[in-house]
Amino acid sequence: MGVLTDSYDRKFNYLRLSVTETCNYRCVYCLPNGCEKSSYAPLSVPEIRNLVTAFASLGVSKVRITGGEPTAREDIVEIVEAVASVPGIKTTALTTNAYRLSSLLSALKLAGLNAVNVSVDSLNINRFDEITGARTDQGRLLKAINGIEHALALGISSVKANVVLLKGMNDAEIPAFFEWAKETPISVRFIELMQTADNSKLFAQRHLATSTLQKTLLNGGWTPRNRRAGDGPAQVYQRTGYRGTIGLVAPYSTNFCKSCNRLRVTSTGALRLCLFGEADYPLRPLLQHPLQCDELRSTINGLLVNKGRTHRLSEGMFGNTRNLAAFGG
Repeated sequence: MGVLTDSYDRKFNYLRLSVTETCNYRCVYCLPNGCEKSSYAPLSVPEIRNLVTAFASLGVSKVRITGGEPTAREDIVEIVEAVASVPGIKTTALTTNAYRLSSLLSALKLAGLNAVNVSVDSLNINRFDEITGARTDQGRLLKAINGIEHALALGISSVKANVVLLKGMNDAEIPAFFEWAKETPISVRFIELMQTADNSKLFAQRHLATSTLQKTLLNGGWTPRNRRAGDGPAQVYQRTGYRGTIGLVAPYSTNFCKSCNRLRVTSTGALRLCLFGEADYPLRPLLQHPLQCDELRSTINGLLVNKGRTHRLSEGMFGNTRNLAAFGG
């Protein structure tokens, strides 16, 4: 088995795989006007299986299925099963808004899902609806909470709540999220708002660095947890007496990209070396038959030379990223 390594000796064992650009939410920081209808069909289940098989043979052991909203795909259970059944894949994860999660969880777990992240940008019903752009449908926050509780009850090994920090919208709720982690064995992850082509005005108004929150954690008795093999970019904090943990994702911090261990593939089968990169590299022509696996592996390895040392977010450069829905964040 090979190991994917770039020019800076970073090793990649984690693939974020978008399976659709479609999303039924209109989150203020991502798709406030809703998603545009794509003219391209997303990867099929056989294409996904061939893709993941090649990445697994190159040392990838974790695949996170993203969107858009991945449960918008009617074949999401088949997708999870295809990913989880590939030899070498140890973690099959799903990032979701949980709109359909509870009704699918039992089947997803049986298919091999063992990690789930749910977007929970507020614990206040009205604010949650405001952030997610709810119009006629109600109960979105309840769906997210129920999805998390159901995942815990089913024994899903890793359950996280993703919170995009929004200055003046949900930052006053930080203590409430701490209390949630005290009573519930989940990881609450606070994620800095990232600038894209579509959200520049909102970014200027709502961006909140995690540095102040980090000081709050350290002064409040939280201690950084040692990084574990395969950990993503979050710095995780734990505290005695708390069943859960707090994670901080700070993309604007110094050396954020130094520990990068992930690659991305879009819903139409293009390799994306960085979330804020300038280019996508089509792999779909090599996903049509399992016998193309050697050529696919060689292509992926060869493309890694194009991965830069770091993104340029701090310079106001966000590559060709219009929004995060197309790439799953």
